[in-house]
Amino acid sequence: MKKPILYTIITLMLALVNTPMVNAQDEPETESKPVRSTFESGILIDQQTNNIPTANTLELLIQHKFGTIQNGITDLYGIYAAGANVRIGFNYSILDNLMVGFGSTKNKKFQDFQVKWNVFPQTRDNKYPVAITLYGNMAIDARDKEVFGTEYNFGNRFSYFSQLIITRRFNDYLSLQVAPSFTHFNSAEKGKDHDKIGLSMAGRVKVSPQSSFLLQCDIPFKIQGIAENMEFTDPSKPNFAFGWEISTSTHAFQIYMGTASGILGQENLMNNTNDFLNGEMMLGFTITRLWSF
Repeated sequence: MKKPILYTIITLMLALVNTPMVNAQDEPETESKPVRSTFESGILIDQQTNNIPTANTLELLIQHKFGTIQNGITDLYGIYAAGANVRIGFNYSILDNLMVGFGSTKNKKFQDFQVKWNVFPQTRDNKYPVAITLYGNMAIDARDKEVFGTEYNFGNRFSYFSQLIITRRFNDYLSLQVAPSFTHFNSAEKGKDHDKIGLSMAGRVKVSPQSSFLLQCDIPFKIQGIAENMEFTDPSKPNFAFGWEISTSTHAFQIYMGTASGILGQENLMNNTNDFLNGEMMLGFTITRLWSF
């Protein structure tokens, strides 16, 4: 952050010094403008993107996942299966680059509070070749206190997820992002760690003005420096997903197949037990709706 600010200050000083020497034939410098629509929605399957609606915009978000498809037609490929999960959330853009939100998830009764800040955008002249976004949430597990064992205290319910999102729109068709993350659960199940570092990757290939192909991957790492258990009893597995998006100026609809049954980032990176190689996948969809004030 310091270098771009320093460069801006030096540029302004030079411009002021040279102003009297500018003649009528000199053309003014064009202002660096941000690229448009790196992604169509603030969420790509399970991952956050750098997309934030303009200031004073309210966003309704519905995320739904069915059960796994392993039983085939017996339960209509998971649509009638047990284990479905759903989250309903509301996000509000305080500024053009700052959003806050709240959501409620069925599984584990997570009540989450989140914030997303676009530090700076990718610009068309490549002054900033990538966009940098910070995202974080805090979730409260609202299940009965008996779930947390005999040594219960209210702080056991809290978990946290933070992420640095680096995005780039390469052209009119291709946008990619990579996002290192840190997860922390105040209370961990036996044999599992409280902390997890992960890496998420996602991409969008636009095939028409309204339609795009989506792909994502969340990879949990085991880093010895923060690990509490050398052996996991039930290690978290990578989350793979692919889908299709249809969007308009106020709506986005995504339908996808993915491995993680969780919806929040910390749940997917810490507790995903479904294995893509074993066909443990499930159908899901996401709907967003915007209202401007």
